[in-house]
Amino acid sequence: MRPSHSKNALHSLNYCMGESLMTQENYNYRTSPLLLRNQFDGADIWKIPLIPKAEFSEADFENLRLIGFDRTKLENNNLLERMVHFFLYDYKFERVWKSPDSDIEKLRRYRAVLSPDFSIYTEMTPVLQLYNVFRNRWCGAYFASKGMRVVPTVSWGEENTFDFCFMGIPKGSTVAVSTYMVSAHGNHADQKEFFLKGYREMMRRLEPQRIICYNEPFPEMEGNIIFVDYELSSWKYQNDDYVPSKYLPYILGEKPLPKDSGIVIKSGYIPSNPSAHKGMGSAHGGRWTPAKPDDERFVGKPGEIKQSQTGGRGGGYHRETKIGEGGKAIIERHHSVHGNPAKHTDPHDHIIDWSKGFPDLEPPINYPDGAPVFKKYGGLKTMDDMITFVPDNRSEEQRLEDNRFKTISEFKWSVQCGAEIEFVWKDKTFGIFSKLQKTPDSPIQILITQVLIDNPEATEGWYDTPDEALEYVVDGERLRDIITRVEVTDRTI
Repeated sequence: MRPSHSKNALHSLNYCMGESLMTQENYNYRTSPLLLRNQFDGADIWKIPLIPKAEFSEADFENLRLIGFDRTKLENNNLLERMVHFFLYDYKFERVWKSPDSDIEKLRRYRAVLSPDFSIYTEMTPVLQLYNVFRNRWCGAYFASKGMRVVPTVSWGEENTFDFCFMGIPKGSTVAVSTYMVSAHGNHADQKEFFLKGYREMMRRLEPQRIICYNEPFPEMEGNIIFVDYELSSWKYQNDDYVPSKYLPYILGEKPLPKDSGIVIKSGYIPSNPSAHKGMGSAHGGRWTPAKPDDERFVGKPGEIKQSQTGGRGGGYHRETKIGEGGKAIIERHHSVHGNPAKHTDPHDHIIDWSKGFPDLEPPINYPDGAPVFKKYGGLKTMDDMITFVPDNRSEEQRLEDNRFKTISEFKWSVQCGAEIEFVWKDKTFGIFSKLQKTPDSPIQILITQVLIDNPEATEGWYDTPDEALEYVVDGERLRDIITRVEVTDRTI
């Protein structure tokens, strides 16, 4: 036992000596202001820094435009009359928290700076929401200590965040909010009720002198609102020498990636507005809403089965859509082979996944030996009660216009939702099947092929991403160049 005791004693001695002989490097780290973040006083229990109330004249807000932090330049003197905003994805300005001095000389030249809008999504755990409020106020206080006029940016989550999300802002300040991500856009409904609840609480607690509203305000918003047009503050209207990234056409899917370029564009949903700014509210961007009448079949009363008929050449086909709990579709049956009997049986089913906030059709479930009965959801309704016929009184021209892809981004979104698409170009009919396997052991891919012909396999193209699929050649033309002009006779979403 004695050797063991001696060893432990020596270890303890070394440990104590190590503490007493702290290196300068260790000391500097432990006392670093960027570690402690205690430079600014806060009156609340969390010591959230106070952003000093900045003084402005009414002239400061005449014809006001903003400029995104990611567009500011030290060498550009053309837009210094603007205020700098951070209504951007967090990664674009994370450095003002990690290395706050790196942009001071650039930012202090502008008329004013809004405090960084670190995200407070409703899905976030509360401790992260609190942390991001602290970071917002700390950066704002730091900018002010360097001689800048700072406008506090205010965001909130659900009511549980009201205990801290308005702290660090003096009463009577000019503040800034954004309605962009809580307004209706794409297939997402507005989050007005959520926004107004927090807005009214902000008005009660802060009594702001002015409210800079980036994007169109809701009619119900009260106060001295300074409306800043979202579009006019974008890079398109900077009237300077700004040149978009040379990679932007590839990111947006406007150009194919050059072969052997070494450029890697991550796949995923690209919003129809590539400069879309983020903000508060749901990280999913609000509740999904049908973009066209045909999509209304995905919502209804729990337990019902909606029956509908597609349009298209040849009269279309019959569908049954089963509505589950929460009024959202859970499975859909298609009585069609979609012109591709090698990959679909008549009928076949699609499970519908809502985990991303919108209906995402999974790969087809085929029944080569006959399909099971399409049973109702739950067990309380009679057959007569559960069947709902979805009327479609639109003309063929209206159906075709609803189905038409207005933008490349809309096409890519539809494909990523698992859509099955039929289109006609120069009297040839093609099918796009978003989630199929070439063989049972192959990964899920996108198949494009000409249909209603004897040998469709000869025209097949298999792709991993919507961007790659847009390179499919139709009669000598890339799909990318014609997708907004083709006649879309059917699309499941």
